[in-house]
This record gives sequence, C-alpha cells and structure tokens, in this order.
Amino acid sequence: MADVLVKTFLESGYGLVMIGAAAVVSLGCIGSARGIRIAAAQAGGVMSEKPELFGKLLVLIALPGTQGFYSFICAFLSMMWAGGTRTPVITGMAIMAVAIGTGFAEWRSAIYQGETSAAAINMVARQPDSAGRAILLPALVETYALLSLLAAIVLIQFLVKTIPAA
Repeated sequence: MADVLVKTFLESGYGLVMIGAAAVVSLGCIGSARGIRIAAAQAGGVMSEKPELFGKLLVLIALPGTQGFYSFICAFLSMMWAGGTRTPVITGMAIMAVAIGTGFAEWRSAIYQGETSAAAINMVARQPDSAGRAILLPALVETYALLSLLAAIVLIQFLVKTIPAA
C-alpha cells in the first residue's frame, strides 16, 4: 500500500494533479460559501421585513454557490483525464497550475457574485417586480466563472493530449 502511494505521489505527476484538484475544490467552495454568506446576510435583513420575497430572493442567494460546482467539475476532469500513475511530472505540474489558477478565479468570482447578488437583493427589496432583471446582474459575473471552467477544460485536454504518457 505504501509503495503505491509513493509511486503515485512521488514518482509520477499524478500526485501533483491531485494536489491541484484539492486546491481548485477548496478555493471554489470557500469562495462559494463566502459569496452565499454575503447574499444571505443581505436577504435575511430584507426578509425580516418582507418575508413574502423569499421565493424571489432564493435564486439570488444561491447563485454564488455555482463556483463550488464548477471547481468540482474541474477537479474531477483533471483526475479522470490525467492518466493515473502514467502521468508525466511535467503534465502533472501543468495541470496543477491550471487547477490552482481556476480555483483562484472561481474563489474571487464567487465573492464578487455574492456582492452583486446583495446589490440585486436590495433592488428587489425596493422594487419586488424587478426580480427578473435583478438576476441578470449576478449572472453577468457568472459568465466569468464559466469562462474559467471552460478554459480549464480546454487547457487540461490540450495538456493530456500533447504530452505523451511516461
């Protein structure tokens, strides 16, 4: 068992891929949790006075949570496509760098989306009929979280296909 771990983590690049996978998930989930906290705190204040707005505010509260899912997808695909213990160290390093970069993008965009959701929640509190338009504001931030995930998918696919296995 110990021999397998040593071979996996020290003699191949797969250990680096796993470190990158752990980092992208951690950063994305931390950012999502913080973004949801920002939006939920704002919504809690609004709903204390207008509880009937719960349904309209729920989507705005939940939107910053998507970056955690995007990060999970990036980690999962990194580990699935890397090739296990046959992953060259240079490929492992490159995939780890892509994953960590994606993690930082997901982390920050989740926080920014939470702040934008909080502003949209204020908009709905003042004008309940504007809920549909209010969703567009944090959805624009979502675009860059998706772009980060798509870039990671393309880069990881490129790395796995262009660098031959050991």
